[in-house]
Parts: sequence; structure tokens; C-alpha cells
Amino acid sequence: QVQLQESGPGLVKPSQTLSLTCTVSGDSITTQFSHWSWVRRPPGKGLEWIGFINYSGRTYYNPSLKGRASISRDTSANQFTLQVTSMTLEDTGVYYCAAGPRGGRIVLTSLNPDEYDHWGQGTQVTVAS
Repeated sequence: QVQLQESGPGLVKPSQTLSLTCTVSGDSITTQFSHWSWVRRPPGKGLEWIGFINYSGRTYYNPSLKGRASISRDTSANQFTLQVTSMTLEDTGVYYCAAGPRGGRIVLTSLNPDEYDHWGQGTQVTVAS
């Protein structure tokens, strides 16, 4: 049974850097052809894909974050970590880690949850001073 669990601060001040970690159990983040994503849902809006790191360590990001996002991994701990710099109020939302999308197929204009095999429960991140 694959499980993903997000951890990190729930409150971040404007201009600070957010750091969230996803711990994976039941599968390895180095499993061939696997992709591991971060996704968020701002209040009142739909899901937004942030980026992924794949089984070989390659990363790809949503251009909408304008280079503020980075994803790294610790293969010994089976974890991958999201960092978002220069946080603003518009970055408030629920942040999810997820296994997928299958084949690394990304459609930036819309996110299909069915392309992801497993999801974490999500963690609320609020940006406030």
C-alpha cells in the first residue's frame, strides 16, 4: 500500500521560503518511470501542478511559479522536498504531494487527478505576516 505524507510549517511570512517534505512508503521514489509531484489548491480555485521529480532525479516545474519552486530528494529516506521562495499571499493554499502523473505527462492548463496514482492528505499553508 503506497502512502504519501506531507510535513512542514503551516504558516509562512511573506517573502520567506516554504519548505515541505513528502515521505513515501510502500514504493520507492527511484522506481523506474515513476514521477513524484507537488500540487496545490488555492482557496476557491482548482488544483495547480507545481512540479515533479522523477525516478532519475530530473525535475520539471510549472512556469507560472516563475522559477521560485525547486524540488529535491533524499533517496535514503525515500522523501522529496519542495521549496518555494519569496512566498506571497497568493501562495496560500492546501499543498499535496502525489505519485504521478503517469508517464510524466503534464497539461499546464488543467490537472486531471486521475493521472495520479496516490495522494497525500494535503497540508494547509497560510502566508501571513
